[in-house]
Amino acid sequence: MQWDGEGLIVGVRRHGESSVIAEVMVEGRGRHLGLIRGGRSSKLAATLQPGNSVQVSWRARLEEHLGTFTLELLEARAAGLIADRVKLYASQIVCEHLRLLPERDPHDRLLGLAIRILDQEGSVLELGASVARFELILLDELGFGLDLSSCAATGTTRDLTHVSPKSGRAVSRAAAEPYLPRLLRLPPFLISSADPTAEDVGAAFTLTGHFLDMHVWLARQLEPPAIRETFIELVSKPAD
Repeated sequence: MQWDGEGLIVGVRRHGESSVIAEVMVEGRGRHLGLIRGGRSSKLAATLQPGNSVQVSWRARLEEHLGTFTLELLEARAAGLIADRVKLYASQIVCEHLRLLPERDPHDRLLGLAIRILDQEGSVLELGASVARFELILLDELGFGLDLSSCAATGTTRDLTHVSPKSGRAVSRAAAEPYLPRLLRLPPFLISSADPTAEDVGAAFTLTGHFLDMHVWLARQLEPPAIRETFIELVSKPAD
């Protein structure tokens, strides 16, 4: 068995004395693991960094085997990410989220979004909004998508301002009024082309974090990415 493709490195772990097992998110093939012999060498160290794009060739005797990777660097992002703390944190969060996906299950939409985030230019606020949108789509790709198209109580599609923490359905301003302490705020930029504010970005992460915790982290007995809270503080800080 053999195939070739382009992918994004999302994780690397040691294996034996000199090898590593790499996790690569590959277009059309999803999150794929492979052994890289000699992967701990200084020659490969710069290539095997999460956030780098690579041309990958996978080989195995049978499809269900781990198989081996050979890699060629296509886009070296790691050095640039290390130089920018906020972008580094964003890349770490996105790569950790991609590792939640089932192995070998294609999720090209998330792969494309991840690469756009890693290459994104713009303000810290815009970067934060992009990662929050990524988390919202991650929930959908994992089968826990929120229904933000209409109000759960009235069916209206207008003036949607909150989300039920139980059902994940949107609630309009009028219907939400009696239950505000129990509801999660729905930032406009998640459902429209509205520009995000710092407060909106913080609220978006509260929203996605609630449902990731409910459906993913607690269910799998996992901790959220360690850097996530620090990243949220940085990107939701009001401008001076």
